[in-house]
Amino acid sequence: QGGYQRRFPHLVGNQKHDDREGEIMSDAMKVFTIKRIALNPDVTLGVFIDEKTPFALTLERPWLDNRPKVSCVPKGEYLVQRTVRPIHGNTWEVLNVPNRSAILIHKGNFVHDSEGCIILGESFEDTLSAKSDRIETTVQSSGKAYSEFMIRLTGKDQFKLIIVEC
Repeated sequence: QGGYQRRFPHLVGNQKHDDREGEIMSDAMKVFTIKRIALNPDVTLGVFIDEKTPFALTLERPWLDNRPKVSCVPKGEYLVQRTVRPIHGNTWEVLNVPNRSAILIHKGNFVHDSEGCIILGESFEDTLSAKSDRIETTVQSSGKAYSEFMIRLTGKDQFKLIIVEC
């Protein structure tokens, strides 16, 4: 069992999901799940699961009614496509989010490193933010988590993302 699976077995659970009628994604498509574990007023925290294996943590902005660039992604199922962006390089874009675009999965540490995107990390830590001059929950070792994510998607151009709340 992986480290996160040993430490957080109650967060893994049963990862079987029914596809919605008319879903454009094939059954053979790789599936990742974000299982949100905390929806706080200033940050949304989750566990990133590859099929049944938790391997990283997620940090998103708080839920603000799906407002572009300031809200986390609504729970649901999405197609995610490989893309290249000037700031983030080779990365992934979450598609078909109602009234939203340019939602990426990328590296970062603080919630202000995201404009409504999903940031990956290896651990959570309360850190003093020089930008806000207050303690904020952050993710650490983001580069390491993102590298593992990219390795898991070697040879793939898209995957299915399921976002659920505990």
